[in-house]
Amino acid sequence: MLRLLCITAHPDDEAGGFGGTLLRYAERGVETHVICLTPGQAATHRGQAKSDDELSAIRRVEFDAACKLLKVSRGTVLDYPDGKLDCQDFHAVVADLTLRVRKLRPHVIMTMGTEGAITAHPDHSMVSVFATMASHWAERTNRFPEQLQNGVTPHKTQKLYYGTALFTMPDRQPVALAPTTTTIELEQREIEAKIAAFKLHTSQSPLFGFFEETIRKRGRLEVFHLANSSTPRKVETETDLFAGVME
Repeated sequence: MLRLLCITAHPDDEAGGFGGTLLRYAERGVETHVICLTPGQAATHRGQAKSDDELSAIRRVEFDAACKLLKVSRGTVLDYPDGKLDCQDFHAVVADLTLRVRKLRPHVIMTMGTEGAITAHPDHSMVSVFATMASHWAERTNRFPEQLQNGVTPHKTQKLYYGTALFTMPDRQPVALAPTTTTIELEQREIEAKIAAFKLHTSQSPLFGFFEETIRKRGRLEVFHLANSSTPRKVETETDLFAGVME
């Protein structure tokens, strides 16, 4: 079975950035996984939560519900601190993700761009860096060799994609987006599912109006930048993240 791993920073990133693509590949029989580095406890919008711990618990439940709607095979929320991914030990976080990649053995990984997506959020930038290095180092025997025991072996991810966009938000700090190499044109039902999955993150309800308006206006396409490939290749326009992938 083909496997797709999505690595994000916050609960709701999986729906907002990758929801249509996750659903499409799940319905095509691809095993889909989402790893979210933080429980989103530093969010501006906090619902009924009275503390960071309460918000973390609420957002984990919301994440699980959104993943279920998007037919994700397995969603995992880790415990790194929201808003502080740039302060974490680089080696330790990459080691954690590398071990997870070696165990899940995805054919394709998708994550956020190093620019931090259209919001330029520092956590988005850092999850991109961590995921990129994990995708490279998971296949190398001289990176975290202590992991290579009890059935854990090196794993070569065949393609790594950054989610990108064809527009920017003028009221935000400047952002330079990665060029689009791969376009997934969503069907209307996939767009509706993406919006519905985002709205399951009820603690973030103040964002719903803006998100839905943006998606209905611009969201028929989920676009990606092919950041690296295990097989050397020239840049080509794609419509399938698994183009050229061998099982």
